[in-house]
Amino acid sequence: MRNLTCIVCPIGCSLDVEEDANSQENLSVTGNRCKRGEVYAREEIRSPKRVVTATCRIEGEAGSASSVRRVPVKTSSPCPREKIPALLHDIYKTTITLPVKTGDVVIADWKGENIDVIAARTINLSGNKSVNVIDEMP
Repeated sequence: MRNLTCIVCPIGCSLDVEEDANSQENLSVTGNRCKRGEVYAREEIRSPKRVVTATCRIEGEAGSASSVRRVPVKTSSPCPREKIPALLHDIYKTTITLPVKTGDVVIADWKGENIDVIAARTINLSGNKSVNVIDEMP
């Protein structure tokens, strides 16, 4: 039996997942208050995925002359957990040319996985961060 805490909503149900010894397909999930908790537990056991956050370097002189040297990025959809190290490797070797806006695609369709890496912050050529809160949410 495995114990998980559901992260789908703020309730944070304590889930108990029991696997059938003969088949990995048969899972018994208890402790969930809604159907989403059961779906989360099944996916977490069978194929765990995570939204990945990281930073990319700013290309050229813009990065060295400004107070901001890196741009925060995140994946547009969850990435299979076993592929995260390869994704991070590709993110860290990527450089971004300013200006960049929140939601700009930095890496499109990473390795055919239908995962885009997008900028998580607007940064102008001067290196100043945008203070527009609406820009902060893609």
